[in-house]
Amino acid sequence: MLILLGLAGYAAGAQAGDPKAGRRKAIQCQTCHGLDGLSKIPEAPNLAGQPETYLRKALADYKTGARKNEMMSVVAPSLSEADIDDLASYFGSIRIEVTPP
Repeated sequence: MLILLGLAGYAAGAQAGDPKAGRRKAIQCQTCHGLDGLSKIPEAPNLAGQPETYLRKALADYKTGARKNEMMSVVAPSLSEADIDDLASYFGSIRIEVTPP
């Protein structure tokens, strides 16, 4: 119950980003994650369609060093809160379709 309340509080406190600004900022992400949010290298996760709250938290954790990754430790420290909100909004707004084989 406390976990759910904590997540609800985190989501409620989250700022809405600008997906158009996020798309412009995502240029720096495209080598690994693709401008479409679909990974271009096996080591990078797909970002398209991920929940904004997850993306926001992951980026904030990379920025502070709470979450570790060699490439993200180079990129994330320079991100502002607005950058994080915008990137999360952009990648979270990409709709993907999953179809069975």
